[in-house]
Amino acid sequence: MFRHTATAAALLVLALLVLAPGSAAAQTAASDEAAIRAVVAAYSAARDKSDAAALTALFTADADQLVSSGEWRRGREAVVKGSLASSQQAQGTRTFTLETVRMLGAAVAVADSRYDIAQTDGVTRRMWASWLLVKDGATWKIAGIRNMLPAAPAGGAATPR
Repeated sequence: MFRHTATAAALLVLALLVLAPGSAAAQTAASDEAAIRAVVAAYSAARDKSDAAALTALFTADADQLVSSGEWRRGREAVVKGSLASSQQAQGTRTFTLETVRMLGAAVAVADSRYDIAQTDGVTRRMWASWLLVKDGATWKIAGIRNMLPAAPAGGAATPR
């Protein structure tokens, strides 16, 4: 009887050692994804409020952004300044809907979102944004944004979503 109990206990300990790292990794991935989603939401909120300080805190010093017009914004200051300027130029309600978050490593992730601007003239611009995020200590920061305006395929019309 003791032998079976000791064997069962040893198997239980072994199972916990094998399974625990996986569940810890799953919890970390889930908390990282939630934090990344929160960073994108904070970006949207700061941009809506024209809050340069809040925007600045979300980016790495070497962040960059390629916008749908083809303009490159290089460096945190240029990204923040350009984001605020384009919010003033193209006024409306901006919505970022994260579709995917993919961890590329323990401290690097790429996220893809729909990016809609319901403009004051009643027209809604429908775009995509890809986000490159890096973990700085315990904090996720935006290292890059790529805004894309879908184009019609060669010889055809763009498929509406």
